[in-house]
Amino acid sequence: MIQTSEKKEKFILVGVETGKDRMEESLRELAELIETAGGEAVGQIIQNLENINKATYVGKGKVEEIRELVVELEADGIVCDDELSPAQLSNLKDELEVKVLDRTLIILDIFAAHAMTSEGKLQVEMAQLKYRSSRLTGLGKNLSRLGGGIGTRGPGESKLETDRRAIRERLSRLRTEIEKIESLRDTLRKHRMADGIPVIAIVGYTNAGKSTFLNKITDAGILAENKLFATLDPTTRSLKIADGEEVLFTDTVGFISKLPHNLVDAFKSTLEEAKYADLILHVADASNPEVEEQMKVVYSTLEELKIIGKPVITFLNKQDKIENENIIKDLKADALIKGSAKTGEGIDEILAKITEILREGKVLIDMVLPYADTSKISVIRKKGQLLHEEYEGEGIRVKAYVPKAVAGQLGLL
Repeated sequence: MIQTSEKKEKFILVGVETGKDRMEESLRELAELIETAGGEAVGQIIQNLENINKATYVGKGKVEEIRELVVELEADGIVCDDELSPAQLSNLKDELEVKVLDRTLIILDIFAAHAMTSEGKLQVEMAQLKYRSSRLTGLGKNLSRLGGGIGTRGPGESKLETDRRAIRERLSRLRTEIEKIESLRDTLRKHRMADGIPVIAIVGYTNAGKSTFLNKITDAGILAENKLFATLDPTTRSLKIADGEEVLFTDTVGFISKLPHNLVDAFKSTLEEAKYADLILHVADASNPEVEEQMKVVYSTLEELKIIGKPVITFLNKQDKIENENIIKDLKADALIKGSAKTGEGIDEILAKITEILREGKVLIDMVLPYADTSKISVIRKKGQLLHEEYEGEGIRVKAYVPKAVAGQLGLL
């Protein structure tokens, strides 16, 4: 839990309905984010506007209403459902004289607490510094006057109060360190591709059950909690599927509506694991009333990362939580499978479908190779799926599925 004090900070949720948002659901999700951050949502205010107020996010009358509700509920501050501009942040702070946070800062705060690897911590700090550097005046005064708590994790107030030059220098050092890690990741990725081991990227909305799925099939031992962003750092595990073929499953950070662009940019190298995957496994929480909206967020984020044109299997997870059957469609998926990562329902069907899709990119060879070509068999073992091998008088009879490109290189087509 991010906030360690016994008394939770209390916040008023503030949202602007512009006619295209699903505001009630968005605020419920924001309340979950605040709870994950260790706080508590004690009230909410929604205003219908054609456009968000550029000066104070909500209209002047609503600011007064918010002030009265803060006093009535003894709230420590407010959290706006959209990312606030520096002017909005500063103006609201001056008007309300309480802590003013936004959805982005809450998400960044959670990421700061849940990043465990050095790469994750570096990426979070970079995202936080980018966000806060443009808000030094309003945010710095606000947080320094009101103390610590939610929204202050990560780089720390002492760094935020330094001048922009110091922050630019820190960002430059962070970029250098992250580039080194990205280079190493790229090298490892190239080795994997050279080995010919298929990679399946697990993607999905946060708390859809990706970690539970990976734990179920590989005993990965990843933390799996019913919380938003319970796990952050990517995990890769190998698994032997049909006929002993080895594949790699890579879990990625969960997506969420209004995912801060700074986080998308910071975690691009991690999320790009999906770009180089052979197949996308999209895990969706079928028990969530907003599952179709969440699926749209996942696809739009993948498109933003230019992860397109790959076969997709959508796993409608958490069927064990569904009381009334609901019809969910996914026209972008190559296969739609219902089940439960918790109970194991549907997992065999998923693995069978993965085998089927991966084989579509391979050719079946059934021939006798001369003993002089035993090196080719080594390549087939490494990069293909060897089904049968038998020593005969003239050579070795081999039956295997081999990637088309590899078969061409070996002269087997």
